Amino acid sequence: MNFFGYAEGDYIACEMCNSPAVDIHHLERRTRNKVTNDYIENLVAVCRSCHLACESDNAFNMYTRIKHLELVCHQVYAIIDLNKQLKKAGK
Repeated sequence: MNFFGYAEGDYIACEMCNSPAVDIHHLERRTRNKVTNDYIENLVAVCRSCHLACESDNAFNMYTRIKHLELVCHQVYAIIDLNKQLKKAGK
């Protein structure tokens, strides 16, 4: 939640359809061993309907992955731009 600037209690929309997000979907399935894949590029906020679609439809899951990675990239670029502006203002 910190990556996207959300606070506890904030409204979080499904990244696919903008309904209220109630689930966090792992784009790459969780494994049974101790290796975790709980990193921002692999975790997407979705509503229940979209979560079920991600789980049952490989094409929808791939489309979700692409949309999510675009969102993550935009957020990273915004942070980079903000840091550049702060450095300029500090000079």
